[in-house]
Amino acid sequence: MTEEAQLSLFADAPEVESVTEAVREILLNRVQPSAWELLELLERKMGLKARWAIGDAVRSVLANSKLSHLQRNYLRDLLESEDWKSAMRGGERPAREIQSTIDALLRTSTVYRNSASFQEMVSFMANFRDYAPFNNMLVKLQNPSCSFFATQKDWHKPLGRWLKEDARPMIILAPMHPVMLVYDLDSTEGAPLPQELREFAKFQGTWDPGRLSRTVKNASTRDMIRVDVVKLSSTNAGFATILAGQGGMKMRVCLHEELDEPSRYGALMHELAHIYLGHLGGDRDGWWPSRGDLAQRAMEVEAEAAAFIVCRRAGLQGASSQYVSRYLDGDATLKAVSLDQIAKVAGRLEEMGTRALGKHRPLRRPR
Repeated sequence: MTEEAQLSLFADAPEVESVTEAVREILLNRVQPSAWELLELLERKMGLKARWAIGDAVRSVLANSKLSHLQRNYLRDLLESEDWKSAMRGGERPAREIQSTIDALLRTSTVYRNSASFQEMVSFMANFRDYAPFNNMLVKLQNPSCSFFATQKDWHKPLGRWLKEDARPMIILAPMHPVMLVYDLDSTEGAPLPQELREFAKFQGTWDPGRLSRTVKNASTRDMIRVDVVKLSSTNAGFATILAGQGGMKMRVCLHEELDEPSRYGALMHELAHIYLGHLGGDRDGWWPSRGDLAQRAMEVEAEAAAFIVCRRAGLQGASSQYVSRYLDGDATLKAVSLDQIAKVAGRLEEMGTRALGKHRPLRRPR
């Protein structure tokens, strides 16, 4: 009798219903744990009996619940993953020594939140007006990499900055006026910016130039992720986006052209981590999971934690603690973060920088 058949004997057991309800509750809280973490959560709550009911419970939720597209993809990818099979067999979890590294990052980030530098950054950001979502969209259409924008008056009075001679305005709508002109940070000069904004993407330390080129090549030829170097806002080190149907590529990562190689590598680690952690959605070939319904704060902590681990092991130091500090929001954020997924992706990113990786094995869908 197969393992699936053995587990299905418990489909009518009373504990299946309680485990099913617990899985639904996890999804409602926008938490998307790995297979090991899900098993651990349920066993902690209900005891060892949860192990025998978990398979039927997840399949029941997948079949009968009113799930969003992202939640459905998450559960489907979970059931089809090698991690699920390994966890059900009692296999070894991803490297646990990763946890102490992440704990150190979170401790440093918490300390930074109480620093004068963090308060300076918060004060700077607080001086920007809260524009309507439609106006934010208009600005993004005109300048996709814009991080901060304000009117000429708002830049000058509270922030002590004025427009450069060649400043280019962006148009938004305004109450009682047909349009309003706003300008991005790079169109201004004057009072110094907070240190975090000046050095947010800077990485320093020992550096192997081949690490960047090997990673880019593996991303492109193996995972169909195109990496471009482009001009971005001075406060935007890079971004990742879906690139379906363009030359066979699946994803695209853009990096700021003014970054030096170590800093470019650090930014690349963060953006690739978003992709491999499933934050942009799943992959039809099963090369990374679908975890796009995770809370935004948790996504950023996961991606930066994975990048921090890889860069630290490569001998590089950056501003990870400052970055993570912006997204710490009590236990809710940290409960949504998957240490297993971070460990797995960090290992994958590190390997991409050390050698040429072979082609993926074809995905074997369960019968």
